[in-house]
Amino acid sequence: MAAIQMTTQTKLSKSRESLPYGHKLFLTEDKSRRVTPSVYIQEMLQSTEERLANTKEMHPPRILELLDMSKTSHHKLSLVDLDQALFQPCPSELCFQNFSHAQTYKLPLILFNMDKVSRQVKLELQVSEYFHVESSKDSASKVAPGMSTTFTVCFTPQENKDYDHRLVFVTERERFEVPVRAIGPRAILDFRDELYLPLCPVKASTERTQLVRNIGNRMAKFTLHTQSPFSVTPSSGTLDIGESMQVTVNFHPMTTGDHSEDLHLHYHTGEDVCISLYGACEEMNLNLNPDSIVLTNTYISMANVNNVSLTNTSDIPIHYCWSLWPSLEEQDLCLLRDSSALLQKEEEEKERLILQCESDPMAIHPLLARAVQERRSQDSKDYLLALSHSCITVDPMEGEIWPNVTAQFNIIFKPEKSKLYQQTIYCDVTGRESRLPLTIQAEGMGPKLRLDYNLLDMKKVFIGSKNCFEVLVSNKGLIDGPFKLSCPDTTFGRCFSFSPEEGVIPSGGCQILEVTFHSRILGTFSEDLQLAVTGQPRPLTLTFRGCVVGPTFHFNVSELNFGDVAFGLPTYNGLHPLQYLSGADDLCPTCPWRWTGIAEC
Repeated sequence: MAAIQMTTQTKLSKSRESLPYGHKLFLTEDKSRRVTPSVYIQEMLQSTEERLANTKEMHPPRILELLDMSKTSHHKLSLVDLDQALFQPCPSELCFQNFSHAQTYKLPLILFNMDKVSRQVKLELQVSEYFHVESSKDSASKVAPGMSTTFTVCFTPQENKDYDHRLVFVTERERFEVPVRAIGPRAILDFRDELYLPLCPVKASTERTQLVRNIGNRMAKFTLHTQSPFSVTPSSGTLDIGESMQVTVNFHPMTTGDHSEDLHLHYHTGEDVCISLYGACEEMNLNLNPDSIVLTNTYISMANVNNVSLTNTSDIPIHYCWSLWPSLEEQDLCLLRDSSALLQKEEEEKERLILQCESDPMAIHPLLARAVQERRSQDSKDYLLALSHSCITVDPMEGEIWPNVTAQFNIIFKPEKSKLYQQTIYCDVTGRESRLPLTIQAEGMGPKLRLDYNLLDMKKVFIGSKNCFEVLVSNKGLIDGPFKLSCPDTTFGRCFSFSPEEGVIPSGGCQILEVTFHSRILGTFSEDLQLAVTGQPRPLTLTFRGCVVGPTFHFNVSELNFGDVAFGLPTYNGLHPLQYLSGADDLCPTCPWRWTGIAEC
């Protein structure tokens, strides 16, 4: 006997010469054996004898039980590992197929002694209506090293169906089994081994349809499945003997380059067949024109529109969709964060409702369901709002462009605040692996209100007097300007009052504001009044400064000269006191009279 090849280095290699020519012994069974349609068709159409002749792989039999060799043999040591049987069956599994009922079929089963001493093997009696075993004349004696003994397995089917049986053999060291199968009618779908899809632009789709016929002798009940970027239609079906159907494989690649996957065909009888799928993907020459725009300054509540174009130079329709995210991965990650936040909100909502329903625990269920539904609905609306963006939108957001057609997109800018906007949005388009970026720069403008002065020096202000000033506020912009005037919360800031405190100045209009200052505290001040304008990030500042002073007195002479005065005699001299008044009646409420005169600064 010629030597055979083995997959693993083992002591069994010392008995290689005992195995038949061309056979390979695999110590572990390859459960991931890939069967192509042509191989499956060939195997299913073979006769029992042809299948036996084409079976070249062998596997160690399954050991059912280890026995005590000291009771059955003088040779207690063996060169064969304990996880291997002393005898190697060939073939490892007996298979009958393409048989007819009421006829008898025979297959030889050869058991090779893999040890270096003579060993004995016996067949346990297995009662079966369909299978029986004929032993050779020398089967009762021991088998010499490297030699074999042959059993003949007879099969007499009563129906054209599947049969399962097993043969149990006993050696001096173990009991092992050899499975016996009879394969009944089988469905055979004549798929090709390989299917090549046409060249496809990235994110587009191509397909290939194959007419499949059931050339077997049984109705086919099957399922089909594959992996992205391939898909198959139908995913399952039933096909009678001799009937045909169309199976379509779709190729939808998201990345450029060569792609390959297996199309798995599973029959309801347990067989699995693999069809190789191949496809190639390329990018198209697509670009936005322009890829960056600068919009003119736009007032709040107004809109500014600019155009961007995209030309489809291919011969297939392309699909586009605008997005805030540069890639699908970042978009999915953002949605995942939103989903996690949603779950946290739902837990918080649940805890709040539990506190409300402690008195009636059953009442929480309808309340919780409604609260969760409202929260999901609100988050869905927020997500759609994020896609359309409140300040910069694209119209249309999604659609198709036919071959040799240029699509125009309106970039609409509606600012909400007076600030500089810098935004990058992305066009996810068929034919380009990466999304096309569009950089947008725009500035929002609020109402343009102007003061006729920003600083007023009130100089000296008499205590207790009311001083009124007028400020003219003009609207130089194109939109109405809502305003509100406020003063700082300081000692002198609280001495100011306004009329009106708030209002709206129409475009091109003006408004006179009256500012009143009334202080009962002496001192120097400088206060900034704030005119807040809706839509402007910073308020307008109106500064008032001055000094609050008390009543000022002086006389018509700077000194009194009484001259020589006699002792003990009173002498009188006169002067005229003067007071500069501010016009306040309550200047000195404790004085029984009022001073009059001319006020000077």
